[in-house]
Amino acid sequence: MINRRSLLQIAAGGAVVSAFGLRPAFADLPKLKEKATYKVGFAQTESNNPWRLQQTKSMQDEAKKRGWQLVYTDAAGSAAKQVADVRSMIAQKVDVILLAPREERPLIPAVMEAKKAGIPLFLIDRGVDPSLAQAGKDYVAFIGSDFVQEGRQAAEVLTKAMNGQAKIIELVGTVGSSPANDRAKGFADYIKDYPGMQVVASQSGDFVRDKGRQVFETLYQAHPEATALYSHNDEMTMGAIAAMEAAGKVPGKDLIIASIDGTKDAAQAVMDGKILVVVECNPNFGPAAFEAIEKYGKGEHIPPHVVNKDRVLTKENIESYLPEAY
Repeated sequence: MINRRSLLQIAAGGAVVSAFGLRPAFADLPKLKEKATYKVGFAQTESNNPWRLQQTKSMQDEAKKRGWQLVYTDAAGSAAKQVADVRSMIAQKVDVILLAPREERPLIPAVMEAKKAGIPLFLIDRGVDPSLAQAGKDYVAFIGSDFVQEGRQAAEVLTKAMNGQAKIIELVGTVGSSPANDRAKGFADYIKDYPGMQVVASQSGDFVRDKGRQVFETLYQAHPEATALYSHNDEMTMGAIAAMEAAGKVPGKDLIIASIDGTKDAAQAVMDGKILVVVECNPNFGPAAFEAIEKYGKGEHIPPHVVNKDRVLTKENIESYLPEAY
């Protein structure tokens, strides 16, 4: 029988309740000794677009600024290689790992092996399947944007501009990745209240410009009635714009476009009237990630989800954003 004292201990996250083997989730996390400098592993997913390149630069700049050692790997778009990269970092005995998981499920072994090795791990910009690994228990925290909110914000601006009536082509990101899953969900959740907003075709362009161009070209030929494009990232959007223009269409008039990220090319396209809205997804993770590591080393509480604040970029505010676009 659990008495009142036991319940209070559980509620407070206090001492182990020996009779039942209960303990607070945070007790399972590897610890990090406070030091002047750390050896940090950063397992990048790929380097084939401006967003990823800027994210890596942000990590490198912050490490240099602090005098910390950064062990950097690039999985080149392979989940299997990324798991191997994390295993290499474990073998090199890094102090902490920053992981940008390519996909939600295949990177679970990497998360669990880091935990077993006693190395704290932070997920950066993408998550893993929460049914298989949890923040605050299996890894320290997720640091990144609210991808569902990004999709919702893109849908809201597009719906208002289209007066609730549009036939939409959706370019989806990498299948199985948390940004693709959540950006699709946020968009769908918003437009379900607007029957006139219909997604007529949806296919993955893998977050890549050329593949986005090819996929859009095929989908638009199959659905010439489309009046809008929702793209999960700017690289696919720019590919789609190239396909539109090659077909003699005018982006921003023949098709109204909503995109996500905030690259320099997309920001300029907003300025030029080709893109209606870009919902920012800030790639500059270095300061936030290294600050979280420092705080964790000092024993400070790190929330399981550290959410970046992103902006909605339209013709009204894009001029002030352009100087910082990447």
